[in-house]
Amino acid sequence: MGTIQQNIAEVEKRVADAAARAGRKPEDVLLLAVSKTKPVEVIKEAVACGLTSLGENKVQEIMEKYEPMGPDVHWHLIGHLQTNKVKYIIDKVDMIHSVESLRLAEEINKRAAAKDLVMDVLVEVNMADEESKFGVKPEEVEAFLHDLSQLPNIRVRGLMTVAPFVENPEENRVYFRKMRELLVDMNGKKIDNINMDTLSMGMTGDYEVAIEEGATIVRVGTGIFGERFYPNKA
Repeated sequence: MGTIQQNIAEVEKRVADAAARAGRKPEDVLLLAVSKTKPVEVIKEAVACGLTSLGENKVQEIMEKYEPMGPDVHWHLIGHLQTNKVKYIIDKVDMIHSVESLRLAEEINKRAAAKDLVMDVLVEVNMADEESKFGVKPEEVEAFLHDLSQLPNIRVRGLMTVAPFVENPEENRVYFRKMRELLVDMNGKKIDNINMDTLSMGMTGDYEVAIEEGATIVRVGTGIFGERFYPNKA
């Protein structure tokens, strides 16, 4: 791995090349820098290079980094969100990527209403049907969207998936393609208050394939910051 600046330049080039292969513009893809386990001084290097949208898996990390990072960054909560943690981040994040239960959606709606805001959310889909992953089953998405459409302080922007960890990114192409097809299909249902334009899919190992299949947000951590550091817990 090179420096963070070199890594970002490499990732941005690959994003642009993948977009070109799909006949898309690179600016149609948001490069979300996944900053989990990384200290503020390291994250600030990435922000200085122009990556102002940051993704975190844990509420606690957003809470710890929110003030030090200042007002110029846009936070996305991309990991599993417990209902009792919603209140801490409802006015701190631009988007919640991991809505996969009505109970969570109702809590987000309630907390957003209390702050007089409308929260952008994505429905997490378990497209590969992995037992270890969260997410709505593809065949349950339509009914779930009907439920979400009744919540006035939530704006459903699209779908998100965490694809399987694979050595060959081509193995995930089928899931990314199905995600794109699902988004188009659901928009075609003309559900009240649901008009989705966002596909959050693809990570360091497979974001190029995801872009070729229609991703509008890719979540890249290791490709930017290098391997994650998990401190040993006593």
